Amino acid sequence: MSTALNSSARVVRTGGLGGQASLLSTIGAWCLALLWIMPLLYAFWAAIHPSEFATKLSLTAPLTLDNFKAAWDAAPFARYFLNTTLLVATILGMQLVLCTLAAYAFARFEFFGKNVLFSLVLVQLMVMPEILLVRNYQTLSHLGLVDTLFGIGLPYFASAFAIFLLRQTFKTIPKELVEAAAMEGASTMQILRHVYIPLAKPVYLAFSLVSVSHHWNNFLWPLIVSNSVESRPLTVGLQVFSSSDQGIDWSIITAATLLTSGPLLVGFLLFQRQFVQSFMRAGIK
Repeated sequence: MSTALNSSARVVRTGGLGGQASLLSTIGAWCLALLWIMPLLYAFWAAIHPSEFATKLSLTAPLTLDNFKAAWDAAPFARYFLNTTLLVATILGMQLVLCTLAAYAFARFEFFGKNVLFSLVLVQLMVMPEILLVRNYQTLSHLGLVDTLFGIGLPYFASAFAIFLLRQTFKTIPKELVEAAAMEGASTMQILRHVYIPLAKPVYLAFSLVSVSHHWNNFLWPLIVSNSVESRPLTVGLQVFSSSDQGIDWSIITAATLLTSGPLLVGFLLFQRQFVQSFMRAGIK
């Protein structure tokens, strides 16, 4: 009897500790979420109120959309949006093509120096992009690609992360499917197109979301390479609001920031479920 009572007491104490740990985890998650969203809430508040209420939390403050109009008129945002969209789409398209072919070669074929070449690809993951700024600029200058969208995206066309991720995914695809396709007379490229790529769609989606988000927000390299409106992306275009001759108007600055990050926020809210599931499936594989 005493043994049973002691066991029950241990179970109750363990359950209580588990409940307390779960409660603390929930509270911590909510605190981190509030810390993360507070800058966004402030940006939204300042953007829809006059500048004199940007730092005043007043429930009677009037609402206005003039800040968005002023931000849109202060810079050629339409051109910046077009440049950024073309840049991100070009980089993603080239990455998917080049990295798919490279990953397919590393996963399926055997050739001399395969492991050495793959190790060199992985070395790229340990090299900070800022280290190569001067060398990349010199290369683009020799090629005559400075101040062009193609030149901004050129250093990112081959992604070591994408090659590694796709190679690991391709290696998990059963050989029986490949052998069955080969017996049906499928060529090497047909096997890639109809077997490997369809089975790796979650990985493609996960990488695409990461690539678009990264290059949409990239600032330092486009700032160095772009010199005109024709090649300037959104992140570089925002620097017009920090010029001293215009002063600092936080309402207009936050409105411009929301205009820049708005497409990414909307896209994440619309595809949040697919975003999480794609990473979970990629991790499981």
